[in-house]
Amino acid sequence: MVGLPFVRDGLRDMLKSADGFTVLGEASGGKEAVELTLRTDPDVVLVDLRMPTGSGVEAIAELTHRGVRARVPVLTTYDTDSDTLPAIEAGATGYLLKDALRDELYGAIRAAAGRTVLSPAIATRLVTAVRNPAAPPADDPLSTRELQILEHVERGASNREIARALFISEATVKKHLTHIYDKLDVLDVLDVLDGAAAVAAGFRRGILG
Repeated sequence: MVGLPFVRDGLRDMLKSADGFTVLGEASGGKEAVELTLRTDPDVVLVDLRMPTGSGVEAIAELTHRGVRARVPVLTTYDTDSDTLPAIEAGATGYLLKDALRDELYGAIRAAAGRTVLSPAIATRLVTAVRNPAAPPADDPLSTRELQILEHVERGASNREIARALFISEATVKKHLTHIYDKLDVLDVLDVLDGAAAVAAGFRRGILG
């Protein structure tokens, strides 16, 4: 469990009173969480998004980068798109809200060991975001990160190689690539992502030199 002390205290007591759970450790911040996970090899790591030392998203991204076996669902009070999407992009395997009933939380944690678990509110939000994506403005310039990724694509790097080079998850690479393709207008929404076309468009527009 990773989060604020009073939250961890409540979760620890609650899980200890239920059958089938063993709490292997607790961490107050991201760096400590990564070290503890590597040392104890748990099945599930519950991560909060806001912590005294380091963000939950950074911890999730690092655990994903390290290729840990553990499933890493988020357990938080924050349910906005600006909180939800970065966590999932970083590699979170679920997103649970702290207002869930005790039995719902038990079931979600057990399920998180084998599949992705989303609270109903978060699932609805994500479906809406996928069905109604925000269209980027015309001539929207590439961000610094997007330009870095496009340069890696130019050199023939795979998504996995780009993720390792930039210390981000493959899911985040794919997200950035989608934005790059949209901004450079090199594919239809239903077409296969075409890195070569993006690179060609980058040269044509003077983004790559």
